[in-house]
Amino acid sequence: MAEHTNLLLDSLPVPDREILLSLATRIRFELGQDLITPGQMIDVVHFPVSGIISTVNEMADGRSVEAFMVGREGVAGIEATVIPMASASRQTIQLTGEAYRIDAGRIRALAHERPALRQMLALYHAGIQRELEQTAACHALHPAERRLAKWLLRCHDRADSDTIKLTQEYMASMLGSQRTTVNEAAQTLQAHGAVRYSRGTVHVLNRAALEASACECYRKVAVLRAEAVEAA
Repeated sequence: MAEHTNLLLDSLPVPDREILLSLATRIRFELGQDLITPGQMIDVVHFPVSGIISTVNEMADGRSVEAFMVGREGVAGIEATVIPMASASRQTIQLTGEAYRIDAGRIRALAHERPALRQMLALYHAGIQRELEQTAACHALHPAERRLAKWLLRCHDRADSDTIKLTQEYMASMLGSQRTTVNEAAQTLQAHGAVRYSRGTVHVLNRAALEASACECYRKVAVLRAEAVEAA
């Protein structure tokens, strides 16, 4: 696997980054693996260097929808860096990769001592909140085709490849849509020459066409994430 770094960790002053890495364990996570389940205490946080971690909200009737995804631009479990907290959602692996795993309590203690770390975590947390607000509006107002294009772009940004393993069932679950709805949306994107879908694999053929098909939320969320990293 190619060597990658985490952009949030890279944004820290060298002493802060070095002490965090000295406390970290580098792990590999696999597709479909759960890192956190609803109701579980968030004892560790993950700074991905590759792959994708999805935070998924689940309903009593078995339906689910992705709240947000985290790649090397962020950290999964950010809420536990403020106070000890149980997760309301499921953190699951959407794309195989690696991450730095760090004890949440150790990060909370360090944040009290190190202003740069505290500011970085606060800014990223605020950015996630703004992203969640945008996502809520997106799910309510934008058609499935545009939401699917946005979601595929966000996956593509983090995948390091034009080929991504994604079943229609999984995409429907992440978007909170019916499988037939996602199938129709995927066919429309294929007709535009943006992607090709076959046997559980999405091939991004034309990034510009995919961006043209996406709703405005893709760029807004990208700006929010970039602002959080740059401000840190």
